[in-house]
Amino acid sequence: MKSVAVVIAVVSLFASGALAQTAKEVSVKTMPPSVVKTVPVAGDMAVDPALKEISVTFSKDMKTNRMWAVCQISKETYPQVAGQIHYLSDQRTCVVPVKLEADKTYVLWFNRGQFNSFRDKENNPAVPYLLVFKTRQ
Repeated sequence: MKSVAVVIAVVSLFASGALAQTAKEVSVKTMPPSVVKTVPVAGDMAVDPALKEISVTFSKDMKTNRMWAVCQISKETYPQVAGQIHYLSDQRTCVVPVKLEADKTYVLWFNRGQFNSFRDKENNPAVPYLLVFKTRQ
């Protein structure tokens, strides 16, 4: 029994030390970026089909030199890209020029699985984000 208690004590000390080390490493700089805003807003059921750009804004400055992964789940739910995907000068907002159709549901992933090119300046991949919206008639 005494050896079991020693093992538990050692494991507890190791775990608390590991947790303390992890806590020290947690910072805005080390955590991955996340989506803080999209246009259109996720879940919107009445998006104007004349909308010319979908934009996604992240919580941190991003690598902007052709670093994006706008992923589809199907051809039918992915918008027609109508220009060059690019970042705004704020280095946080990525713009996808699109041509939308009326009365249609669109689905886009920003980062998904192995496609994780949205990355911050520290090379942390962004948390995957699912944008689903529908255009009005």
